Amino acid sequence: MDDRLEVMARSQFGAFGSPDAARVGVSPDELTTRIRRREVHRVRRGAYVLASIHDSADVDERYRMRIRAVLCSRPEDRASHQSALVMLGIHTYGVDFGVVEVESRSVGRRRKSNRLVTNPWTYGDTWRNERYAMVAPARACVQVAATSGFMAAVCAMDSALHLGRCTREEIRHAALTLPPIHRTIALRALEASDPRAESVGETRTRIVLRDAGFTVESQVELQVPGAGSRRVDFVVDGCVIVEFDGLVKYQNADGKHNLADEKARETRLSQMGYEVVRVIWSDLESPQSIIREIRQRRALAKERRRAMRATIR
Repeated sequence: MDDRLEVMARSQFGAFGSPDAARVGVSPDELTTRIRRREVHRVRRGAYVLASIHDSADVDERYRMRIRAVLCSRPEDRASHQSALVMLGIHTYGVDFGVVEVESRSVGRRRKSNRLVTNPWTYGDTWRNERYAMVAPARACVQVAATSGFMAAVCAMDSALHLGRCTREEIRHAALTLPPIHRTIALRALEASDPRAESVGETRTRIVLRDAGFTVESQVELQVPGAGSRRVDFVVDGCVIVEFDGLVKYQNADGKHNLADEKARETRLSQMGYEVVRVIWSDLESPQSIIREIRQRRALAKERRRAMRATIR
């Protein structure tokens, strides 16, 4: 690997374009040789990533590298939609991570070619992260509403608001510039958003619960006897605690200890009259099972509370 090419690419988080290669004296033929040697991966024409960084990266980082490579090859464009969200560290769900989305002044309508979607340039400020340009966070959120629908938009808006990347008013203003059918979806998503959500899993769980007609309070602080203040993800209908649990905290060296602590806290919460339901990623694929369990636990909690009141009398 040419030292100048590697230094330049690493300074750009492993991504570069044809203009970058030319700038450090690497000809198209030399670049082709490096691709054949598998030192470089070609993302698309004119856009490349270093194989050594790409191959050791996780799926999310590989997508970011593809975005960077495309932007290096198209310096007049800016990332949009889910590509902008990823570059800004904003989480979402249900979008197409198989394509890179950009805005360009060179097109008059949306075009898709070879895993690149090129959109007409929209109004608004250009944000920069690292050296790369993208639409503003609020604009990216409503773009996702237009292309990927309600759930994707709520997940993006929750994350953007929680991280302080934008305000509700900025999202509303961006939504009002959309065509009517997309504007409706974006505004509905904004109404359903909650900046207290800490993960996509929490957002999806909350929407399932509300769609099922439950009364849902998010991020509730409870005073637990013997355990002090405890924040729970959701209190449903005043008597069922719902926790979204990615299980990560139970998979490290202290996992068994953490799990034991959780069980002890659940016992104390039961003594207060609550039932606890834990939701994991796979449960979200069958929301009816979540709804059934919560209804059953709600009945148990109400029965326990009646028994507790009778004992006090």
